Amino acid sequence: MSTEILGFPSGETEGSPSSGTAGAAGDPAAAPVLVGCSHGTNDVAGQAAIRALLDDVRATRPDLDVREAFVDVQQPEVADVVTHAVAPRAPGEGPGGQAGQAGQAVVVPLLLSTGFHVNVDITEAVSPEHEGRGPEHGAATAARALGPDPRLAQILADRLAAAGTRPHDAVVLAAAGSSRSGAARDVEAVAEHLRAHHDGPVTVGFGAMATPSVRDAVAAAREALGGAAVPGEATTASGGGADVAGAAPSGGEDEPPRVVIAAYLLAPGFFHDRLLEAGADVVTAPLAPDARLTAIVLDRYAEGVAALPGR
Repeated sequence: MSTEILGFPSGETEGSPSSGTAGAAGDPAAAPVLVGCSHGTNDVAGQAAIRALLDDVRATRPDLDVREAFVDVQQPEVADVVTHAVAPRAPGEGPGGQAGQAGQAVVVPLLLSTGFHVNVDITEAVSPEHEGRGPEHGAATAARALGPDPRLAQILADRLAAAGTRPHDAVVLAAAGSSRSGAARDVEAVAEHLRAHHDGPVTVGFGAMATPSVRDAVAAAREALGGAAVPGEATTASGGGADVAGAAPSGGEDEPPRVVIAAYLLAPGFFHDRLLEAGADVVTAPLAPDARLTAIVLDRYAEGVAALPGR
């Protein structure tokens, strides 16, 4: 994107998680493969953000075999990565692996809500009946989506603070959206957590497949504020008048409240670009990478490991 977004480089996250809080018990050499599966994007910055998240997971748990996979846009596809991870090992392949011994895998969705990609694409990818797998292959399982989780609300609150959000501003929590009703419930659960961090109104909007749309949610939030003029509104351009995170106008509570979009997205890309056009006054940076995301990924992995046969 041509517009500058305030980023949070991997080395600058705060509250580094403890490597002992999430992971496989027992012999590290026998730990199942962690497959971090994201949606996929053509946006270079978005690809780098997801890669940085997985690099942080590797740095926190160097004993784990961490692999990247996708459900769309990018390669390799998640089913192919799982098939390779659970295949019988060739001689000398894998840490401590014996020839013929099958591996195991836990797919951690690098997705914020439970929707089609989690319930269908990833569920099918870990099925023992998936094409190309037989009784000689090891087991795989899918972990929960990253959200809802109170730590995601904490990250959102930090992004709002970094963007200069004031207590009386209205916040629209903007998610990508899904046709599955459970995904909307997940987003609303995070919004409820976020309300504990922000004194002003917090509502929800979706980029696609669910209502209200982000644009409609922004309009409703502005109407609820009385349609007050806001800093920067008179200089609207192709970005819809939004000041991106890190460029928010300063001011106190004596200034009119603004509408701020809290981007409930892991990384830059198509959906974040659309948020900049939704008519808000401020749009926050995406969530990744952040040490708390790393901790959530490892927590989901640990839950998945516990669900595997023999664990």
